[in-house]
Amino acid sequence: MKEEPAQVRWEHLTQRPLMALAVLFAVAYAVPIVDDSAGHELTAVCTGVEWVVWGAFAVDYVVRLSVSRDRREFVRRHWLDLGAVVLPLLQPLRLLRLVATLLLVQRRARMASQIRLTTYVAGAVVGLLMFGSLAVLSVERNSPNGNIRTLGDAVWWSFTTMTTVGYGDHAPTTGLGRVIAVGLMLSGIALLGVVTANIAAWFIARFEKDDVEERRQTEAIMALTEEVRALRAQVAELQQQQSVRP
Repeated sequence: MKEEPAQVRWEHLTQRPLMALAVLFAVAYAVPIVDDSAGHELTAVCTGVEWVVWGAFAVDYVVRLSVSRDRREFVRRHWLDLGAVVLPLLQPLRLLRLVATLLLVQRRARMASQIRLTTYVAGAVVGLLMFGSLAVLSVERNSPNGNIRTLGDAVWWSFTTMTTVGYGDHAPTTGLGRVIAVGLMLSGIALLGVVTANIAAWFIARFEKDDVEERRQTEAIMALTEEVRALRAQVAELQQQQSVRP
């Protein structure tokens, strides 16, 4: 179904501002976790920024819905966007705001035609590593039996988890931490599949291009051979005519 021109114009107009707000969200989410000595006022400001960014994406969804020609079809096609908008309202947890905002950023980023697959995958890897590390650090740092106490431990754990290596030197001990671990594992497997498929598609395209070039050269050689045969036949005919003359 072709999208309404107004919706396309809105998406193009708001693409960069929303990405800038996503970066602001990342900073606001990271500051209280990295700086565990942050005061109540700074934490409150960062929390307010998180809600404002989420609210901007929620408004973006409402506007796109309002300018859509078929709103029911829009909701059906963008049900994940709706879920990400509603998710933080169910329970005011920071992790829910994180998941919801990441989903909304991902959905809007996919609409940008200038973002190529490689750039998208690289950004997804960096984003998952960063937010996965911050999320697990925020829930595991104060756990009595936790062994992820520093940002370095969290980044190392996220990297080994996403690559499905899992050395086991660091592991979450809380229920929420294990939920984060499952999300990183599934995301890592999915991204690895995307990268593998992209590489395979590149090789297939390369082989097909080589096959096309080889067929073109073969056809050119065959055509040249036919021309040579025709010329030889003409030369033979001329020689025969000259030999018949008295």
